[in-house]
Amino acid sequence: MLRRLFHLLLLIALMLGVAPAMAEYLVEAEDILNIKVFDEPDLSIEEARVSSEGTVALPLLGDVVVAGLTTAQIAARVEALLADGYLKKPRVSVSIDEYRPVFVNGEVKKPGGYSYQEGLTVQKAVVLAGGFTERASRSKITLVREDEPDKVRRVSLTTPVQPGDIITVGESFF
Repeated sequence: MLRRLFHLLLLIALMLGVAPAMAEYLVEAEDILNIKVFDEPDLSIEEARVSSEGTVALPLLGDVVVAGLTTAQIAARVEALLADGYLKKPRVSVSIDEYRPVFVNGEVKKPGGYSYQEGLTVQKAVVLAGGFTERASRSKITLVREDEPDKVRRVSLTTPVQPGDIITVGESFF
């Protein structure tokens, strides 16, 4: 009964355009950002790769720590740094040009790292990796999230994937 009520309320919320809040994406190493300072093309960067230390190098400012922040938080940080002696009222926008890769290994034809795309599922990631080998088990698939490296989850083909995830396809014995 409660489950049906929840589904009904969720359906009504979606129809009204009020979707449940989703966690904001946090930038990490290997993401590529587009940082635009309005009316200041010399201070803008089109492809700023986040370093392994979690920083991006910006004109005038040097290395700025961005790891663990949302794009809005990064924009606010850069605005504050530029306002401290460089510009009167800086306006900054930050977008993600490319997410860090997803890694697929085990019983797939082409194991490796693949560019993350919104809406990526385990099944789509396996397709990017060339599909299953003949020995692959479609039910023995595990996933390790970047933010929980010690937690191995057993997942299905429809499980959503996040940037930095590691997917391992196990071997079937028959």
